[in-house]
Amino acid sequence: MNETDDNLAFREVMPASEMPVIDTLSPWWRRASLIILVSGLAVLLLVTLKVYHEAPPIPKKVMAADGSILFTDDDIRAGQQVFLKYGLMDNGTVWGHGAYLGPDYSAEYLHTQALAGAGLIARQRYGQSPDQLTPAQRAAVEAEVRAELKQNRYDPHSGILTMGSSYGDWFRQQTHAWNTYFSSPLQSGGLGIGAIRNPDELRQLTAFVAWAAWASVANRPGKPYSYTNNFPFDPVAGNTPTADAVLWSVLSLIFLLGGTALVLLAFGKFKFLGWKTEGHVHPQRLHTGGSPAQRATLKYFVIVSLLFLMQTLAGGGTAHYRADPNSFYGFDLSLWFPSNLLRTWHLQLAIFWISTAFVAGALFLSSELGGKEPRGQTAGIHALFWALLTVVAGSLLGEWVGMLQKLPQIWFWLGDQGWEYLELGRAWQFLLAAALLFWFGLLVRALIPALHDVEHREIAGLFLFAALAIPFFYLPAMFFDSSTHFSIVDSWRFWIIHLWVEGFFEFFITVLVATIFFRFGVVSRLTATRIIYLDAILYFAGGIIGTGHHMYWTGQTNLNMALSAMFSALEVVPLTLLTLDAWDFITLTHSRCVICQQKIAVPHKWTFYFLIAVGVWNFVGAGIFGFLINLPIVSYYEAGTLLTPNHGHAALMGVFGNLGIGLLVFVIRQTVSDALWMSLEKYIRVGFWGINIGLLMMVVFSLFPAGVLQLIDVVENGYWHARGLAYTGTHQSRLFEWLRLPGDLVFIIFGAFPIFIATIYAYLMERKVPTAGIEIK
Repeated sequence: MNETDDNLAFREVMPASEMPVIDTLSPWWRRASLIILVSGLAVLLLVTLKVYHEAPPIPKKVMAADGSILFTDDDIRAGQQVFLKYGLMDNGTVWGHGAYLGPDYSAEYLHTQALAGAGLIARQRYGQSPDQLTPAQRAAVEAEVRAELKQNRYDPHSGILTMGSSYGDWFRQQTHAWNTYFSSPLQSGGLGIGAIRNPDELRQLTAFVAWAAWASVANRPGKPYSYTNNFPFDPVAGNTPTADAVLWSVLSLIFLLGGTALVLLAFGKFKFLGWKTEGHVHPQRLHTGGSPAQRATLKYFVIVSLLFLMQTLAGGGTAHYRADPNSFYGFDLSLWFPSNLLRTWHLQLAIFWISTAFVAGALFLSSELGGKEPRGQTAGIHALFWALLTVVAGSLLGEWVGMLQKLPQIWFWLGDQGWEYLELGRAWQFLLAAALLFWFGLLVRALIPALHDVEHREIAGLFLFAALAIPFFYLPAMFFDSSTHFSIVDSWRFWIIHLWVEGFFEFFITVLVATIFFRFGVVSRLTATRIIYLDAILYFAGGIIGTGHHMYWTGQTNLNMALSAMFSALEVVPLTLLTLDAWDFITLTHSRCVICQQKIAVPHKWTFYFLIAVGVWNFVGAGIFGFLINLPIVSYYEAGTLLTPNHGHAALMGVFGNLGIGLLVFVIRQTVSDALWMSLEKYIRVGFWGINIGLLMMVVFSLFPAGVLQLIDVVENGYWHARGLAYTGTHQSRLFEWLRLPGDLVFIIFGAFPIFIATIYAYLMERKVPTAGIEIK
């Protein structure tokens, strides 16, 4: 029978020993999940497709007032390719998106253009520099500058953009200005000396940056704000917050309060929601040693621990560039490992080791859930391992060689694509997608027996659905290339960064955790299945449409701002409830069976600890720090400041990283003997506390306070100032970068390194254990 509200209420008031057995869910759990998923994707797809028509136009020709051609659309597209080929999105930003080592290129160009215009007008009108003018004269000059920059002279019929009278001379000087920027690591935030020397490439880069600056200030036709909704903040140029940014920020708070109230009402009314135990609960460790296929996954975790350690080292190097971009303790590191390369590796290694942990954890659990091992499964797992290792090694090496400009013709395919988070070459992306599809095939083979088992069918089906979403929603990474319009790319890019990672990986996590708890016997199949659907409803309700909060300032219209602001506010609701999950995990390890009152001894204590950390960091990193920067009016000033990596580190490492290490610990504990585990446990204990204390130190000592101070500087002096050396080169800014060092050292030495030692030791000792004759029961 179906689990309706009536019989659920009946269960709550009946004594546990007299409760009727209810083993099926109401079909509305499935229907609600599907409705929310489909409707959310439809809206997000509509918003994404609209940018094809509403993105800032790329003029065929940009002409000076005297009729001379300054640059063309080919120059703009070629300049974007220069920006990508040299890895400048992992140095600075355009429209707030990219790295934080260099300036926001568009903001820097816009502000210096405004200052040059003010200087020219002041000399023409008053024969003096702006600093020598009276307040009234200065106000008049600044008003004329704002009016000039805001005027949109683009003709959509001819495709010609005509600039003001002084623009031609100004533009021709900018190639020299960018040449100066690339002249030394101190100027460029750790790029190699003379990173770009080719005069044609410098002129093309200038054309791209000039177009981005124009789009950020010129009013959208028929609107009192620019194509980027007046981003970046620069009062001198006339860029100030729009009324819509304020309006939708306020309305999103109403959405948040209403959504929170409804969910808390549901949790108050229906006591069965959450990780609740039912009936006799006496979890025990699963079979010892694992099947051959399961033991084959242990080498994946060796790579996970190695890549994790490498990522922390690359992250420490990147942070050092912010503290001292000119040298690494007296050595010029930029000669071989420039800052944009280390930052690229830091991002790519994080994605690789976390994804590999999920891939291997899913393979391990699919064998457990399926119950039987298909012929050739172990060989398939070995083949997948080498395919993934080829992607990792090939792409990291390609990014290095590509940034050194050793792949002049094939940099996009085998080198560094240049798009933040998607830096790996397109050929490596194809191989990664193929590997993920092969991985899905291995999961299907392993789960076929479970799909024919009434007790396991639904969880196995959800397991496969969540797994299929991983390769399927990676496809948007193939929808653009180096010449695609920047606004269009950024829309699809965040399908990967937000929807793929924070949406479907989050859903996949829930399935993995539910499967672990179900197989342990901690929760019933009914509770595990219900939790999966509940989390899907809560995550997809806000997270899918809320993806657009990354695109407030990248050429989208206010429709995106309205929808994204309100629905991204709802993302906080399930994250708030994760504090309940964390507490449920704790109580599950310290409770008694409701039937026999014996103490529940839960195996895999350290796996549970990592899951508790996931719940805490999800609330702090994704919930508090994420919501802090999601409101349009806050994002307007904050985008691209240190509050963004503050959220990113706390959320990505705190949530996905802790879960990845938790899966590593789970597989090791399942695979090795009790005697060996006693030798390994001390490393796991130190690693757990080192990771989480080190991450907390990074946030408290450096990232959060530095981000707040940088945000204050944006408000006081403009976005260009807070992102340039005028602020990042100050003693105060550099001091907070140095204050990150203690947290980094704790994280690396007491976090990543002990986990690496434990994994290597477990793998080497496991290879001595016979593998024949082990079958899952």
